Amino acid sequence: MFVPTTFHVALLMTIASTVCWGSFANTFKGTKNYRFELYYWDYAFGIFLAALLLAFTMGSRSGGPTAFLANLRAADGINLFCAALGGFIFNIANTLLVAGIEIVGLAVAFPVSIGIALVEGVVLSYALQPRGSAALLAAGIAMAVVALVLIGKAYGALRTPTPSSKLAGDPGSGAGAVSRRGVVVCIVSGLLMGIFAPFVTRAMTRGATLTPYTTAVFLTLGALVCCFFFNPILMRKPIVGTPVAMDEYFRSPASYHALGLLGGGIWGLGTVFNFVAASLVGVAISYAIGQASPMVACLWGVFAWKEFHGANARAKGYLAAMFAAYVLALVLIARAYVS
Repeated sequence: MFVPTTFHVALLMTIASTVCWGSFANTFKGTKNYRFELYYWDYAFGIFLAALLLAFTMGSRSGGPTAFLANLRAADGINLFCAALGGFIFNIANTLLVAGIEIVGLAVAFPVSIGIALVEGVVLSYALQPRGSAALLAAGIAMAVVALVLIGKAYGALRTPTPSSKLAGDPGSGAGAVSRRGVVVCIVSGLLMGIFAPFVTRAMTRGATLTPYTTAVFLTLGALVCCFFFNPILMRKPIVGTPVAMDEYFRSPASYHALGLLGGGIWGLGTVFNFVAASLVGVAISYAIGQASPMVACLWGVFAWKEFHGANARAKGYLAAMFAAYVLALVLIARAYVS
């Protein structure tokens, strides 16, 4: 299987995962009046197919005991279960994140949810696999928390409530109660999102371990299985809007299904790259760098989707400071490995 042999290659892979994780939601934003509960079916299939494809290519390169199928046969069952359970939990968190994006937009949903997940996931993962400088890693986490606070300040400094529409292009279209609900959804998403990383760490570091590719396959399989339990509940009792029937999924345009699969493929590629890089630098550091994805999402939200169109100077100042804080967090976390 392919694994990075130098820190610089691993760093490039984690940065690529950051871009993928921060960009996948553009495929949802590119749909019109499409319910996220329906989009998520295609997304879940997309992440699993991407992980499976990479497992049979990059993950099976040169054969041997680390090739995907050989590793699958040799791995401890508990590790396969942990990876799948991590995916099951992740899926609930990510579904709520997509719901949050629909309510409050990319520029707010990602920093709130992923900022919380970053702190929780890194601390728990480092406890299981203490690799790198704890002091620099802690400093990087602290700067990520600062970035989280700053995006909250930017949100509060807007002249009008954050839009509740999916496109989030009209600052006057939101409602305060809906926006608060959206932030709460993002907080719950973040708390759950931070839990899946320790299960990945366990699967990759204890007993007959999983390779990064096997881990990704079972994590995404767990996420796909979760859809058949969690998604129908959201369709019957949605966070936003009225209940939606499954037959609407089959009546949706083929382009929407293609966008969902593409979004899943993008996220799946980022996930595999992140796990592969973790084989060299450790899950805590790789996960922490990857979770700088809110910076990428904010760039999309601010410049492509105009989510802060019409914001006052103070809100824009907080946004600029948030970007700076995330960049500093990324630098500190990267330095944690080499120190």
